[in-house]
Amino acid sequence: MPLTLEQLNAATPDAFVALLDGTYEHSPWIAERAAALRPFTSLAHLKHALVTVVRAAGEAPQLALIRAHPELAGKAMVSKTLTAESTNEQGKAGLTDCTPAEFAHLQQLNADYNAKFGFPFILAVRGPRGLGLNRHQIIATFERRLHGTREFEFAECLRNIHRIAEIRLGEKFAEVPVQGNLVWDWAEALAAHSEPGYAERGELTVTYLTDAHRACAQQLQAWMTECGFDEVGLDAVGNVVGVYHGSDPAAPRLLTGSHYDTVRNGGKYDGRLGILVPMACVRQLHQAGRRLPFGFEVVGFAEEEGQRYKATFLGSGALIGQFNPAWLDQQDADGVTMRAAMQAAGLPATLEAISALRRDPARYLGFVEVHIEQGPVLDDLDLPLGVVTSINGSARYLGEFTGVASHAGTTPMNRRRDAATATAELALYAEARASADEGSVATVGMLEVPQGSVNVVPARCQFSLDLRAPTNAQRNALVADIKHQSERIAERRRVQLRLEETMVASAAPSAAAWQARWEAAVRAQGLPVFHLPSGAGHDAMKLHEHMPQAMLFLRGGNAGISHNPLESISNDDTELCVRAFAHLLEQLNQEHSA
Repeated sequence: MPLTLEQLNAATPDAFVALLDGTYEHSPWIAERAAALRPFTSLAHLKHALVTVVRAAGEAPQLALIRAHPELAGKAMVSKTLTAESTNEQGKAGLTDCTPAEFAHLQQLNADYNAKFGFPFILAVRGPRGLGLNRHQIIATFERRLHGTREFEFAECLRNIHRIAEIRLGEKFAEVPVQGNLVWDWAEALAAHSEPGYAERGELTVTYLTDAHRACAQQLQAWMTECGFDEVGLDAVGNVVGVYHGSDPAAPRLLTGSHYDTVRNGGKYDGRLGILVPMACVRQLHQAGRRLPFGFEVVGFAEEEGQRYKATFLGSGALIGQFNPAWLDQQDADGVTMRAAMQAAGLPATLEAISALRRDPARYLGFVEVHIEQGPVLDDLDLPLGVVTSINGSARYLGEFTGVASHAGTTPMNRRRDAATATAELALYAEARASADEGSVATVGMLEVPQGSVNVVPARCQFSLDLRAPTNAQRNALVADIKHQSERIAERRRVQLRLEETMVASAAPSAAAWQARWEAAVRAQGLPVFHLPSGAGHDAMKLHEHMPQAMLFLRGGNAGISHNPLESISNDDTELCVRAFAHLLEQLNQEHSA
C-alpha cells in the first residue's frame, strides 16, 4: 500500500524514520531531524522539510551524505552491493549494460572526479522526467561537470541527491505528477520543430515566421483544441490565441500566456512553459465540465526574443497597440522583409489588421505569466517556485565603431584608429559601471569585426549592448553614462560611433493584488513564499502598460541556466506550477462568485 501523509504525521519518531528508509542513501539522520517538523500538509511540504534539514546541517554532514552515495557504474554496482533503490535507478539508466569502452570511460571519470573534488559524482540518473537518462546523456553530464569548481559541484551533488529523494518519495506515496508530465511532454514535442542548420545538430532555434515557427503555431492550436478551448486561432501577427469562455461568455477575461519563439540554440522551456501550464489548467476544467465566472484567454506570443527582426515583444506589443509600422520593411539576414514573411505565412501584413489586435483593458481582469526563472536563485535555495516582485527595466542597442584599416606591422600604436579596441574599452566600462550599481547589469553579447584579418588594424567593429536595472531611473542613469563614455572613447580614439536603440522597456512592478494571489497559490502547495525580481524581460512587462500583472517563476535545473540547451525543469516542479496556477483560478472563482 502507498504511504500516506496521515501515516507519516501520526507515526512515532522511530516509525517515521522507518517509513522514509531509503529516501536518502544510508542517512537516517535526515528523517530523524525532519520528524520534529511535522505535521506535513503536502508531499511538497515534506520534501521541503527534508531539504531544510540538509541545508541546516552544515558541511561535514552534507559531505558525509554525498559520500554515502555510490559511484555510477562503480565498484558497488559490479559487486552487486548497491541498495535496492540505487540498483533500480542505475539499471533503468542502462548503466548495468555498459559496453566495455563505456564502462572503462566511466571508471576513469569517477577516478578523475574523486581526485579533483574529494567526493563521488552524484547525478539523478532518473532525470527531469523520471524515466531515466541514457548512457550518452549521463556521460556527457559527467564530462561537463568535471570542469566545475568544488563549491559548485558540492552544491550540485546535493541538489541531485534531493532530486533522487524526490523521485523515491513519489514512488513511496504512489504520487504521479500527471500534469507535470503532460506539460513536460508537450515541451519536448514542441522542441521537435527547429530551423535548418540547427535541427541537424539537435539544436533548438525557432525564429519569427520561419517554417519551424509556423509548425509550432499549428501544434499549439491543435493541442488547444484537444484541451477544450472554445475558440482557437492565429491572429494577424502570428500569436496563437485560445479562449475558454466563462459561464457568461461576455464576462471579463483573465489574460495569460508567453512566447513560443526561441533564441538560437536555446532551451525548451523559456516562454513555452507560460503557454503550456495554463493549457493544462483549461484541459482540467474542460474534463470536469466546469466553467468559471470569468473568461480565460491564453496567448502564445509569436515573437519576444528579437532574433530574426529587431522587433522584440512584437507579439505582446500588438495586444497593447504598440506595433511600429517601420518593422514591416525590416529585412532579415537573407533580405526577406517582415511584410513578405507575414504574407508567406498567410497573415494579412496590414496595419489595419494589426491595429485591430489591441485589447480593451476594461475587458480584462489582468495578466499573469508563469516562466522559468532563467537564473540560479531558486535552484541555489532548493525552492521550486518563486513570486516575482517586479521586472527590471531594460534597453538594447546595436552599435558600431568605425576607424581606418591599416597595416598591423607598419602603423605605430599612437597613430591607429582601431575600432575593435574602442569596442573593447566600452565593453569593460559597461561591465564596471553596472557592477558598481546594485541590481544593474550590462552585456555586450554580440561583437564582430567584419572582414577582419590577422595583420590589419580593424576598421569596423559591430557590437550590441543590453542594459538592465530594477527601476527606470536607475536604467536611464546607466544608459546615459554608457552613452557618454562611448562618445568620449570615440573622440579620444579618433573613430566614429553609431549607436541605434532597438528596444526600451520600462520596469514593471507586480500589481499587489495579483502578487498576493500568487503568494497564496504557493503557500497552498505547502511551500514558503520567496520573492525575487526578474532580471530578464518578459511579455508581462508589455501587458503591464495596459493592465495589472504579476508573474510566478519556476526553478530551472543546471543552476538555472537558460538561453542554452542545458535549460531544464523537472516534472515534479512543473506539477506544482500547474497546481499553483489552478489555485489562482480557484481564488478568482471564489472572489467572483461571492
